[in-house]
Amino acid sequence: MKPGTITHTIAVMLSSISSLFAHGLPSKAESPKIKASKKSNRSSDDRLLDVGSVAFPPGQLFATSPEPGQRYPWKKSIVTTVFWIGEKPSENNPVPNRTSSWDKQWTKNYGGVDDPNPGNRSNYIPAKFTPRQNPFYCALPYNDKATTGHRPEAPRVVPWFKDAYQGPAVSTCKDRWVAIRKGNRTVYAQWEDAGPFRTDHWQYVFGNERPKPNLNKGAGLDVSPAVRDYLGMNDTDVTDWRFVEFSEVPRGPWSTHGENNTFVINDRKKGVELVEELKPGGGRIVR
Repeated sequence: MKPGTITHTIAVMLSSISSLFAHGLPSKAESPKIKASKKSNRSSDDRLLDVGSVAFPPGQLFATSPEPGQRYPWKKSIVTTVFWIGEKPSENNPVPNRTSSWDKQWTKNYGGVDDPNPGNRSNYIPAKFTPRQNPFYCALPYNDKATTGHRPEAPRVVPWFKDAYQGPAVSTCKDRWVAIRKGNRTVYAQWEDAGPFRTDHWQYVFGNERPKPNLNKGAGLDVSPAVRDYLGMNDTDVTDWRFVEFSEVPRGPWSTHGENNTFVINDRKKGVELVEELKPGGGRIVR
């Protein structure tokens, strides 16, 4: 073979090899860039948390359609933690629960600390006293109240705001009834505080977002010891929840205690009406 021919052959081979690398390298090099960009877009909290298999990325949507006959849809597979009135601050719960977002004297008005120790409880209430508020309570990460009046978005995002409005000083969310289920058991509780961790996440509470990452594995619902005991929950567990109209709430252990309890309030009204009817001249017709 002539020298010129050898040189030409080598040049063709080198060109082919260069072309092969030119087409192969970019597709392999692109993958690390994509992974790096995804990682850099995650928040520092998201990187540090071990949220387990039950957590979902913030912003992922719920199913938006309620079940037949229900106004509000279930929020499913929500990490749920236990809290209690009078709870002291801890590493994962930096805010003490002597007060709530809507009650500066929460522990006093309840009647004492709602001791979560099962050995110090009986029939879903503390053994040492009868609570003056419903022991079946919960917290969700939204507070409709501002320093004065209500948050600007509250009239728009709280579905019952117009019907529940009682003036700028009164929350339209406090005492609202919530259904909470685990497996085949459903309990009913009243919304009494804002949390866990956040008080502004209306997009989750009333909308279609998932709870935000936090120190408690992305918890989006806090429940009382009574709720825990009725459902047979662990201190950190997974439940479904949804808002319910009072007309949907059946009688149960959640209907017996509390000056804020709709059942108790209605029963007292009926009692007063009956007494009035029984008074001389009260107009009751005896058959």
